[in-house]
Amino acid sequence: MKRILSLLFVFLLVSNYAISQQDYSIRTIAFYNLENLFDTVDDPEKNDEASPIMGISENREEIYQNKLKNMAKVLSEIGVKDTKKTAEIIGVVEVENRKVLEDLIATEKLKNENYQIIHYDSPDLRGIDVALLYKESAFRPTHHETFELKLWDEKGMRIFTRDQLLVSGYLDDELIHIIVNHWPSRRGGEEKSRSKREKAAFLNTQIIEKIKLSDPNPKVIIMGDLNDDPTNTSLKKVLKTKAKKAKVKKGDIYNPMEDMFRRGQNTLVYRDNINLFDQILFTSPLLTTKKEFSTYKMYKVGVFNPQYLTTQKGKYKGYPHRSFAGSKFINGYSDHYPVYMYLIREPKK
Repeated sequence: MKRILSLLFVFLLVSNYAISQQDYSIRTIAFYNLENLFDTVDDPEKNDEASPIMGISENREEIYQNKLKNMAKVLSEIGVKDTKKTAEIIGVVEVENRKVLEDLIATEKLKNENYQIIHYDSPDLRGIDVALLYKESAFRPTHHETFELKLWDEKGMRIFTRDQLLVSGYLDDELIHIIVNHWPSRRGGEEKSRSKREKAAFLNTQIIEKIKLSDPNPKVIIMGDLNDDPTNTSLKKVLKTKAKKAKVKKGDIYNPMEDMFRRGQNTLVYRDNINLFDQILFTSPLLTTKKEFSTYKMYKVGVFNPQYLTTQKGKYKGYPHRSFAGSKFINGYSDHYPVYMYLIREPKK
């Protein structure tokens, strides 16, 4: 076993060295659940008073600024160790409105990164939205729209939840499509709520079919807090995701995070059980099984979980170090870890 681990270490060392020596173009795509990034102003049109920060009576503005600073610290570090630069595209969820995103990208850690925002107000009753941040220097959006997920409860009452955001555009000179998701929660139990996430997955398939009308073999990146693990039916039976590169055929969706989950990696912990709800998966054109990178291909997918993002002691030791415990701000980050993907290609000649 020691010999195998040693060989694996050498292989990774050589692979990383080879990539740096060939001067590949590297782009980082990331996703982060920002855990209740709400402002301090009550919106009468939303149930935003249910957010933790609205339950805090003292120093609310100071806490808001600390929350922004903590979120910015994480976003400013994803991918930097390997690529020496911040992520070019970042999907985010659990944001209240465009204002909190504007405040976020204006923080000290992010203000010089020149991030732009794509955001729509969703019909979610609490006002929880999804959004995309991107650098104009690397990504040029050509189209974006939202798709409403229409759900009803057993009494026939409408369930208002998050939209799914589609952003299409050019990563450098290559057309890609990004779907940002925040699927329905497991409130009431996984089994009882399962059909809601299966319907969310089905909406993703409809979005992909619409993309194919103008881009027959599209590079689609699906990212988000799916509230399901890679092995659940929403992914395996509805999206029909593949876990092994060798089984991916044209038009299939590859989920590299399924093997990661089976190996024990996670993005959150709930009642001492680990889950990998935060995922990045993609269609076959972004996958290569050969050492051929003339166009952007996936090189690596990972969970960003430096030590400071994990609670180090107490009852929740080993859990992500979240921002809020009830209505108390505990100066953490999020109850989810972010995830990321590196896309690489050879320099254009």
